[in-house]
Amino acid sequence: MASVNKVILIGNLGRDPELRYTKNGQAVANFSLATTDSYNSREGQREERTEWHRIVAWAKTAELCAQYLAKGRSVYIEGQLRTREWEDKDGNKRQTTEVHAQTVQFLGPRGQGGSGGGSGQRAAESSASAPDAPPADEDIPF
Repeated sequence: MASVNKVILIGNLGRDPELRYTKNGQAVANFSLATTDSYNSREGQREERTEWHRIVAWAKTAELCAQYLAKGRSVYIEGQLRTREWEDKDGNKRQTTEVHAQTVQFLGPRGQGGSGGGSGQRAAESSASAPDAPPADEDIPF
């Protein structure tokens, strides 16, 4: 049976992208993205719920994100969920789930966060910048 692993998010950056390079010289950018939805509570009060997402971008997409995105900037992300495991410095097994961005589109006015990228400016397309498979865990610089 076929399966699909696709995530589409529109939200605001919670922090500036952090750009690093693997041992092989491949760029990788990490940032957090907040998505907020509104709903009515059982008491009839309007409430908001914010979800935080860890975003990882690779290659040219990573470099463009680091150049044009900043905390508060609105962005559209398409990607896949990936879960990775590692051991922390105390030997405890840790796990995290991230969105590996394949398409990133900058939203909002030019002056909102970041130093560039107008409304609708596309930072990257899926196959042009995202690797088919992420590098081995030992190549990830975080």
